[in-house]
Amino acid sequence: MDKEDINVITKRKEEGIKIPLEKNVQAREGTNYFEYVKLIHNALPELDFNDIDTSTEFLKHKFSVPIMIDSMTGGSDLAFKINENLALAAEELNIPIGVGSQRAGLKSEMLAQTYSIVREKAPSSFIMANIGGAQLAKGFSIEDAKKIIDMVKANALIIHLNPLQELIQPEGDTNFKGVLDKIREFTKALDVPVIVKEVGAGISREVALKLELVGVSALNVSGYGGTSWAGVEQLRAEAANMKEKAELGRLFWDWGIPTAASLLEVVSAVSIPVIASGGIRNGLEIGKSLVLGASFTALAHPFLQAAAESKDAVIKKVKSLTLELKATMFLIGAKDVKRIKEARYVLIGPLREWERSLKGK
Repeated sequence: MDKEDINVITKRKEEGIKIPLEKNVQAREGTNYFEYVKLIHNALPELDFNDIDTSTEFLKHKFSVPIMIDSMTGGSDLAFKINENLALAAEELNIPIGVGSQRAGLKSEMLAQTYSIVREKAPSSFIMANIGGAQLAKGFSIEDAKKIIDMVKANALIIHLNPLQELIQPEGDTNFKGVLDKIREFTKALDVPVIVKEVGAGISREVALKLELVGVSALNVSGYGGTSWAGVEQLRAEAANMKEKAELGRLFWDWGIPTAASLLEVVSAVSIPVIASGGIRNGLEIGKSLVLGASFTALAHPFLQAAAESKDAVIKKVKSLTLELKATMFLIGAKDVKRIKEARYVLIGPLREWERSLKGK
């Protein structure tokens, strides 16, 4: 790979960090719908707050809290530093961490180091490798998958589905034919669990069922309500003077299934673990995710902001989220994570209508 190609990849990766940090590319017209989930206050929790246990198991590993650092970045100097800070925090706090799409790491040893730093700094952590579904359609092989898994000595492989982002991205790949069959191949051939996630537009029950049937070990809904990757790519397309793509980005900025709705869709359809992500910003929303049936939760943008500052900022953020989750557990009378799922709740507004539409099918 020549230097010019590496520079192109590095530039794109850095823009994928800088735009979410410097520009407002969050959801504009809607939310993740967690405001429509009302937990029932328990005035008699019969708990000592200090006894509340946030530890949980996921994919046969035990973690201190059901919060993971979602896949974000790699492939540039800035990504190296961010991944280093994220990894150090994950190791100290015993939480899982995903890396960004590793295609760049296969093309350059220099770029591979921006991913492998995660295992170097988090030797005992649960790390998830990552590749895009569009790459599977282009011929990404089992051997390639083994290489990216080895790159970070991964405990699991994430395959991300991002048709909306690819549609708007100036360099996007919009051929998604055969991706499901490739995912089936990977689940059979690889020695690590395969997790499939969306990238901010959510997963429907129909897609969730198909993925469970081909052997996927877990799903990350990554619904609408947080960072709009159509928005990120719209700004990039505009800067590249690609007017048609920029117009598409403006039109589809707020496209997707709100996270809470996507969670209802998926947990009602499958028996495998479900990860809630997409605009989750506090411990109350983490608690609501677990009440709705999620096994785990994942955050990206809040940790990106913290990691751009320091390892300590990431640790502070995780501890703040954990405190907020514990407060939620205390107020609904849940001593541990298993009991959160027993809590009563009420759905209101459009989320109630969404639930009714699911039950009507």
